[in-house]
Amino acid sequence: MSWPSALCRQGLYPAGRGTCAVNRQQGTLLVFLAVLVVLSAQLVLPYLQFVLLALLLAFVLTPLQRRLESSLSPLVSALTLVILALLGGILPLLVVLGLVAEDARRVLEETDTDAFPPEPFDSLAEEFGVDLEGVIFEQARELGIGILERGPELVAGATHIAIGVGLTLFLLYYLLKDGDRLVAWLEDILPLPPRIQRELRADLSDVTWAVLAGHVLIAALEGPIAGLGLFATGIPNATLWTAVMIVLSLIPLVGAFLVWGPASLYLFLTGEPTLAVGLAIYSAIVVGVADDYLRPLVVDRFADLSPAVIIVGVLGGVTAFGLMGLFFGPILLGALVATLSVFDEHYESL
Repeated sequence: MSWPSALCRQGLYPAGRGTCAVNRQQGTLLVFLAVLVVLSAQLVLPYLQFVLLALLLAFVLTPLQRRLESSLSPLVSALTLVILALLGGILPLLVVLGLVAEDARRVLEETDTDAFPPEPFDSLAEEFGVDLEGVIFEQARELGIGILERGPELVAGATHIAIGVGLTLFLLYYLLKDGDRLVAWLEDILPLPPRIQRELRADLSDVTWAVLAGHVLIAALEGPIAGLGLFATGIPNATLWTAVMIVLSLIPLVGAFLVWGPASLYLFLTGEPTLAVGLAIYSAIVVGVADDYLRPLVVDRFADLSPAVIIVGVLGGVTAFGLMGLFFGPILLGALVATLSVFDEHYESL
């Protein structure tokens, strides 16, 4: 037998008719499919953040969709949930982001030397010979000017966000309305036995709920509660720093400390040692209870996820997917662990 014939039998050398002809047809189809996937990805990537948000919202709202469908049509149920998501989630989030952006703008454009008490800056200047106060305000002024000069880009960005929010609501509606059909189609095209698909889907669902409930929800509660300490002790721009703490709280153990730790130091340097100690104790208790008790309790209810998976997932997810990577980074790593577990358990039976 010649080597082309041997390769042909193995499906590696598409020459002649029969099996090799089928391989040529399969190869052509695969190439065409790959081209379509690449081109389709180019269409999705500019709005990837909003597509991921729609998927996340659809996952959370699907149980409610199924309950509503017992008394309403799928169309009405999906439309109702989209309106609730808009009024109860997206619009309040945009309002909060607007307040945070305004707070950040004030910080960048702040040039009043009375904004910070001079004592700690003067003492540092005397000790190290550095005009720290002047350096801070000069950098803030330059950042503010840079933002103002990028006005057209900011307008374009706002337009992109508005279109993206509309896309999110549109996709959310169809994911809720036709989600079961989409899942059934995926199950039909995946070359895996139904029992393995059910187990894999259950594990992925548990991982997703563990991340959402055990980390996103805990962070959403931990950040504002810790932020009350900032407001109570008079930390400037507390709204901005509370929002930062919510994001940082997604990182277990050390996240929120990156805000309330320096804030306590700031109070100490400005001659408020009692407030500094009070803020440190209050924040440590809030963060400690959330990280040591609430977070493991909620996570273990759904899946066993190591804090290392969460930390790597959050940091890597932000780099790979932007803001939505805060959620999808840990979910993807957890999904990898769950898939490897199913693969190891059922590999011999495939």
